[in-house]
Amino acid sequence: MDAGSSPGDPSPSSNEARRPSCPCPLQYRRRLLPRRRNPRSGNPENLDRFIPNRSAMDFAYAHYMLTEGCMEEEENPAGRFVSDEAYRKRLREALGMNRTRILAFKNKPPAPIQPVIPPEFTSPLPPSKPRRYIPQSWERKLDAPDLADDYRLNLLDWGSANVLAVALGSTVYLWNASTGSISELVTVDDEIGPVTSVSWAPNGTDIAVGLNNAEVQFWDSTANALLRTLSGGHTSCVGSLAWNNHILTTGGMDGKIINNDMRVGSNIVATFRGHTEEVCGLKWSDSGWQLASGGNDKLLYIWDRRRSTASSTTGGPFLHRLKEHRDAVKALAWCPFQESLLASGGGGGDRCIKFWDTQTGECLNSFDTGSQVCALLWNRNERERELLSSHGLPRNQLTLWMYPSLMKIVERTDHESPALFLAQSPDGCAVASAAPAEDQTLRIWNVFGDPQLAVLQRAPDKDFDFNL
Repeated sequence: MDAGSSPGDPSPSSNEARRPSCPCPLQYRRRLLPRRRNPRSGNPENLDRFIPNRSAMDFAYAHYMLTEGCMEEEENPAGRFVSDEAYRKRLREALGMNRTRILAFKNKPPAPIQPVIPPEFTSPLPPSKPRRYIPQSWERKLDAPDLADDYRLNLLDWGSANVLAVALGSTVYLWNASTGSISELVTVDDEIGPVTSVSWAPNGTDIAVGLNNAEVQFWDSTANALLRTLSGGHTSCVGSLAWNNHILTTGGMDGKIINNDMRVGSNIVATFRGHTEEVCGLKWSDSGWQLASGGNDKLLYIWDRRRSTASSTTGGPFLHRLKEHRDAVKALAWCPFQESLLASGGGGGDRCIKFWDTQTGECLNSFDTGSQVCALLWNRNERERELLSSHGLPRNQLTLWMYPSLMKIVERTDHESPALFLAQSPDGCAVASAAPAEDQTLRIWNVFGDPQLAVLQRAPDKDFDFNL
């Protein structure tokens, strides 16, 4: 190092070797002059590069750089500074401050990559099911005086010929839903009455009528003729009836259940014993092999027809004896779209609807409805999967449930007293409900179908009175 230079100054030869060949906007080129050491500067090692020391400054060199050095650079075109604007532009680019590119794409964004799905996984989604319209009120109302206020009886049925039968006291009335006409089928004597149950045969023209004196009459509705009377099987009133092709099953207050073959003179072909109190409900499965019976003894029985033999008048042992209900069991309904699924409902002390697997006897689900369960009906349309229940105290409501979620779809409280009886039209669209006591009406509801397609649309639009 030259003795006249400061410790931080490089030698001229080394500076010339490192000098760039092209001008840089962030530095300038200069012609270095020999710098002499100021004798007053003292020892160079005592200088500080950040704190100026006047005695260490070379004023002659500084004056030269401010005057002749700048003029020499301007005279040399290759070494002059770039313009201020170009300098600022390159400075912005170097520092990433080019604001013209904010929120601007240099190129179009690349197109999204479409996933490759194997053909076996590209099945189309099922079409959404259109929402069904459910009327919020009844379609028809019929006065029903003298309707018995007895939870254990079954006084309403809708036949396959679209005729509704209802027992009012000792008289059975028929209402033709297609024409709106009303006729009286029979009025029984007080000694054998009142009527305690009605049930249409599968042909839609013959009807069984259970009586208080333990007899069952079999009538031809088209001719208003009594075909035969079944007696000797029960010892007290017959409150439940159910058909299985040509077999008429009867349930009585004596707790017995009897299968009657209506084709032969000796009609009793099997007797099922299990209930200790009155039989309130009877329902055959769609297959015809299993029979469900509910009683006032809070028991639900599942019977298998294959366990009884033709040579014995005593039915085989029950398949299941279910004791989960805490009150009388009357409401029974076999599921139309799932074999061996049975719904049952309990009385005012139970208030529950339970679902059973009748093959295993397992209770699949149970929920409290808050009211006495009087009757149950499934929607026959498999796509809808709905269950309708009618109730007694405290609310006397009709409720439509979604299955299996049991979400409440709609609820109606039009009846002023317990809606004890329900019947379903042959096309499955309409439902009839009947309530006694203060209400004494029979109401028709288009619950399960399109009102425009319901069979009731052909009936006159007026109220009816069974008191002819």
